[in-house]
Amino acid sequence: MARLVAVCMSREKGEAKVQVPSARMKAGHGMEGDAHAGDWHRQVSLLAEEKIDKMRADGLDLDFGAFGENLVVRDLDTDVLAVGDKLHLGKSVLLEVTQLGKECHTPCAIFEQVGYCIMPDSGIFFRVLESGEVQAGDQIEKA
Repeated sequence: MARLVAVCMSREKGEAKVQVPSARMKAGHGMEGDAHAGDWHRQVSLLAEEKIDKMRADGLDLDFGAFGENLVVRDLDTDVLAVGDKLHLGKSVLLEVTQLGKECHTPCAIFEQVGYCIMPDSGIFFRVLESGEVQAGDQIEKA
């Protein structure tokens, strides 16, 4: 069963996100208190922990949130997700995939260190359809 490993947020754009115990997702807005929340298509971002582990294997000491991701998941095959797919997260949150990958306009610090970054290929972005609280350990199911 896929599960949520970490929840991360930042108050300001352009800074790494930090892990928090839980967060409230608001329909049509995103994660309350996060700098990237708002009325747009990339309200919440997600990375698979397995992808982060590959970069750690290359010698990087990475905390959750280092790529600007809000949600870190495990045992979810993110490679098969498509725009329009929906995920149930925890007891009540419903997310819809709105974008796969992200163009990096300037190389990030991680790219500078190892020559690649996982967000362009592995970052997944969502719009929040149904509100609720999320926390590490929550189960994730494809809707």
